[in-house]
Amino acid sequence: MIRAVVVTVSTRAAAGVYADEAGPVVAQVLRQGGFDVDEPVVVPDGRQVVADAIRDACQRADVVVTTGGTGLHPRDETPEATLDVVDRLAPGFAEAMRAASLQATPMGMLSRGVAGVRERCLVLNLPGSPKGAQENLEAVVTVLGHAVDQLRGGDHRG
Repeated sequence: MIRAVVVTVSTRAAAGVYADEAGPVVAQVLRQGGFDVDEPVVVPDGRQVVADAIRDACQRADVVVTTGGTGLHPRDETPEATLDVVDRLAPGFAEAMRAASLQATPMGMLSRGVAGVRERCLVLNLPGSPKGAQENLEAVVTVLGHAVDQLRGGDHRG
């Protein structure tokens, strides 16, 4: 079984101003893809708190998927937080997600999400909107199992 953790990055959702909508959508897509996923972790925006949440999630998961904080707003620092904690990049995931997003809306080009590897954990950044997060994740979810197998040292067949 492949274990995944969803981290929602939203200051307002973390403060209880409104419910996290994107995190549960992401968790559902992962479950439908065969992943073992708990309820999303919700943290406020901020480079250090997001980096800490990713580090913590990587200790107990094969895949960590963030949603939120990938745009151009001054508080959107999820990509920077991710770059602070990953050991190497996996740019094909971000490229595929942006390409899929651009098929739905030109706003997809505003996403600065990245993907990378921390030790043996794959980290992906998704947009914060439920629709955008779902579209981005659906573009790559079928490849995640093979990526995890590779991170575990599996054969290159595929």
